[in-house]
Amino acid sequence: MLVLLLFCVDVIVYVCCSRTDVVTVTPWLAPVVWEATFDPFLLDSIYKPKNISVAATVFAVGKYIRFLQDFLETAEQHFFVGFRVQFYVFTDQPDKVPKVNMADGRQLRIRSVPASKRWQEISARRMELIQMLIEAELHNHIDYMFCLDVDSKFHGRWGTESLGELVTVIHPGYYMTSRSGFPYERQPQSKAFMAYDEGDFYYCGGAFGGRLQEVHLLTKTCRSNFEADAKNDIEAVWQEESHLNRYMWINKPTKVLSPEYLWQDFKAVTPEVHIIRFSGVIKNYAEIRPNV
Repeated sequence: MLVLLLFCVDVIVYVCCSRTDVVTVTPWLAPVVWEATFDPFLLDSIYKPKNISVAATVFAVGKYIRFLQDFLETAEQHFFVGFRVQFYVFTDQPDKVPKVNMADGRQLRIRSVPASKRWQEISARRMELIQMLIEAELHNHIDYMFCLDVDSKFHGRWGTESLGELVTVIHPGYYMTSRSGFPYERQPQSKAFMAYDEGDFYYCGGAFGGRLQEVHLLTKTCRSNFEADAKNDIEAVWQEESHLNRYMWINKPTKVLSPEYLWQDFKAVTPEVHIIRFSGVIKNYAEIRPNV
């Protein structure tokens, strides 16, 4: 049985197939996207005539540069295939960015950033740099943006089913956990603070996006909150991920992507996960991070 839902925000018909083993809609009526909850051919046929443009940002700083080639090569196979895409790579080693053959309408753009002695500093500046990129270059010609972790690779389709005004991904480590177990920021003095009776899902910081103007507002707000915390010598427990979760609690996402859209390779696949579309690769944090 198919249920058709019309979301006026994106002027798009969302087709929800019958799945009873997972949550497919949030309490605020946003779709939760799993395999077999959408028709990819229908969605592509609606978005193709719109000639949409999509930007994706990744940060390949320090030893994280080693993950960039797999990220880009698998993105060419699975990420918005057949659509106009611009990849923005922020790196302190522009000479080490691999050459990857890209289809027509898809481009790789490199932006230099300084190296860092703490991975937390890289995390902290990400919102600021994305905000500045949008304001300086993207506001006139990009429709949607996704901000993704470079130490990840694509395994299956990530396409038009993920589009929405404000889009986030449920963290694969906590989608079966009750709210009391979510690792929100618990310091009341922090701008990222979440009380124990607050929160909907726990979202991962390694993948989020939406309409360009919504991503701009998100990054601008999180950057401001980050800087306010820093002035008070406060660092949220999971840096930008903590601030992202606070933002999504106040500003409900219009589309929520299931853990299929950022699995963890060290985790065994559970029965409700029918496909892994994007996943964080196994790595030794002590070896790749400047500090742990």
